[in-house]
Amino acid sequence: MPDFKVVSASGPWLHCADGRRVFDGSSGLLCANVGQSSPKVRARIEEQFSRYSFGGAAVVQPHIQMELMDRLCRAVGRPEDSTALTTCGTLGVEVAVGLARNITRVRNRKRRGDILTSDLSYHGNSALTLALAGNHARRPRREDALGLGPAFPPPYPPTHAHEGRSCDATCADEIAQEIDRRGAENVAAVLIEPVNGTTGGAYVPPEGYLRRVAEICRGREVLVIHDEVLTGLRRTGTPLASRHWDGAEPDLCILSKGLGAEYTGVGAVLVAPEIAPLIRHQDADPLPAMGTMATHPLQAAACLGVLDELESMDLTAFTARGKRLGESLRALADLTPVRDVRGLGHLYGVELEPGLLWPLMQQAEKRGVLFYPFTGAGHPTSEGLVVAPPLNSTDEDIDFLTAAISDAVSTLDRNG
Repeated sequence: MPDFKVVSASGPWLHCADGRRVFDGSSGLLCANVGQSSPKVRARIEEQFSRYSFGGAAVVQPHIQMELMDRLCRAVGRPEDSTALTTCGTLGVEVAVGLARNITRVRNRKRRGDILTSDLSYHGNSALTLALAGNHARRPRREDALGLGPAFPPPYPPTHAHEGRSCDATCADEIAQEIDRRGAENVAAVLIEPVNGTTGGAYVPPEGYLRRVAEICRGREVLVIHDEVLTGLRRTGTPLASRHWDGAEPDLCILSKGLGAEYTGVGAVLVAPEIAPLIRHQDADPLPAMGTMATHPLQAAACLGVLDELESMDLTAFTARGKRLGESLRALADLTPVRDVRGLGHLYGVELEPGLLWPLMQQAEKRGVLFYPFTGAGHPTSEGLVVAPPLNSTDEDIDFLTAAISDAVSTLDRNG
C-alpha cells in the first residue's frame, strides 16, 4: 500500500512532501466527488460557522437542513420526495430499512419486515448491514449474522452463470420466486444497488432488469430501495444511476458519498410522496432515526457547497469526458492482463487476470495515480481496479489518468 506524505491537495491532485503530485484516480474511497479544497464548500462552511455551528433540530429551527433537503431532491429529479438526513451511508441504509418496514406494515399489514438483497451486494459497515448484504469478504460469521443473509443472485455472470446465454431482464424472476417462497406478506422491500459498486467492480445490469424488479415488487406490494450511496449525484453520469433506464424509479433512495464528497459524513434517504405520509401514521412504529450529529448545520453547509459545485459543472463537457474515459479504458480489454472493463459515466471497473492487482497498482503509483481495488465476485474471486476520478476533473486530468493506466497495463503485458 502507498505511504505518501501528503502536505496539500487541490481538486483531484495530492501534493506530497517530496515534491511529487499524485492523481486521485478513485476519488478517495469513491467519495471525493468534487475534489479537494473546493472554494464553494469552504465558503458555505465559513458562512455557517460565523452564524452557529450546531443546533439540535428539536431546539433550533433547521433552516439550513431544510434548504439542503429541498436542493437535494431537486438535484436528483425527485422534488416531491420527503427526506431523512443521517450521519453516513450505513445509517442511511438502516433508516431506509426501518422506514420500509413501517410503511409496509401500515399500508399492507405485513407480518414480517424481510429485506431482500443480492449475494454481490454491499450496503454498509454495521452489524445489521453486513449481515444483510452479500459481500463475502466482509460478512460476519454465521453465528453472528443475526439470521440474515442475501436472498437472490445478481444479474452478473460471475455469480449467476447461464448455460449458453448471458444475463438478461429475466434474471429478476428469481427475486419473484424468493418473495413468493417467503410469502409477500413477510417481505417489506428489495434493497439493490442499481449499478454495482466495489464488491464486483462496477457491473451494469442488463437492459430492462431494474424495470422488471420494480414490476415484480409492485405486483406483490413490496417496496424497492435503491442504494445509491456510491452511484448517486452523477457518479454514473445521470443524477441517479437508475435514470439510465425507463421504469426503474425506486420507492426509497439512499444517498451519501456524493453528497458529503469527503468534506463531511452524511446520509440521506429519499421517500416517494405516495408513501411518505405513512411514516407519520398513527399505527407506525417509533423510529428514532436522526441522532445527535445527523446533518447538523456545518454538515448541511458543506453539502450545499458540494451541490453548488455539481450544479456549476458544464454537463455537456462532463458527459463527453465520461464517454472518453470509458472509451480509453475499454481499449485496455485488448491487452492480456485485462479480463474485462465495465461501467458508466465516471465509474469503471478494470478486472485483471488473477495475481496482477497489486503489481498494476504499483505500476500506476509509479506513474503518479492512485486507485482503489475491488475484490469479491465469482470463484476464484475476481480482482481489479475501480477507476472513478472526481466528477469535476478536467480534460487534461482525464488524459493523464488514462495515459498512466494504459502505460501501466502495457508494462505488465510486456513483462508477461
